[in-house]
Amino acid sequence: MKWALALALAAVSSVTFAAGGSTYPLEQIEPDYTDKVSLQRGLATYSHYCMGCHSLEYQRYERTATDLGIDLEIMVQAIVPSDKKIGDLGGIAMPAKAAAEWFGAPPPDLTLVARKRSPEWVYTYMKTFYVDPTRPLGVNNKVFPKVGMPHVLEPLQGQQRAVCEDLTSVENRNAGPDAGSGQSLTESQCGSLEVIEGTAQLSAAEYDRLIYDLVNFLEYVGEPTKARAHSIGIYVLLFLMLFFVFAYLLKREYWKDVQ
Repeated sequence: MKWALALALAAVSSVTFAAGGSTYPLEQIEPDYTDKVSLQRGLATYSHYCMGCHSLEYQRYERTATDLGIDLEIMVQAIVPSDKKIGDLGGIAMPAKAAAEWFGAPPPDLTLVARKRSPEWVYTYMKTFYVDPTRPLGVNNKVFPKVGMPHVLEPLQGQQRAVCEDLTSVENRNAGPDAGSGQSLTESQCGSLEVIEGTAQLSAAEYDRLIYDLVNFLEYVGEPTKARAHSIGIYVLLFLMLFFVFAYLLKREYWKDVQ
């Protein structure tokens, strides 16, 4: 019984870790690694907003360009850093030691983040930053509470505030107990978010599409052979179906004399 309990506790702890210590409901999405236009847009978003801090150390620039249908010269001019070559892995110039001093921990590599966390986790995480004056960077996150990452896409999404059941914002929640009930408002009571008017460059639908494309790209990077493997798998299944027909006819030919 002890080993069963240990396994159960390990499973619970691994789920908690994968969710970033939060039980916030994740939005469901369906990544499409065959949509090269979406993947190209996701690559552009990564290069403009994420590439300065987050590496793709297990993915080569040339492989990305080939899979996404991007001309190698355009890839070198638009994406590959000046100190890198097209065949290099996607490292970054930021020293890990300096990054740890600036942010408290080095920004994680993003090559496998969608496989480790799940596309739904990354998608919801990028949509749930909100203003929190109590945090060092002025923002918090519903999926990853006490996050140490700044909201780099804030100009596009706009500033969000947590709206509580009595329609008060997170600033009032942080200030003290709810005046109506005399009890502190919990995270579940302040679960919904709203964009502060006039702070967003994109509409909600446009921002959702931007994040979907980014997550779609990260899903592809985590397993770049998936599209090819699936296409090969179709031919394998067709071959097995055809082989089954001939194998069955051969079996009947061998066994007809026995019967």
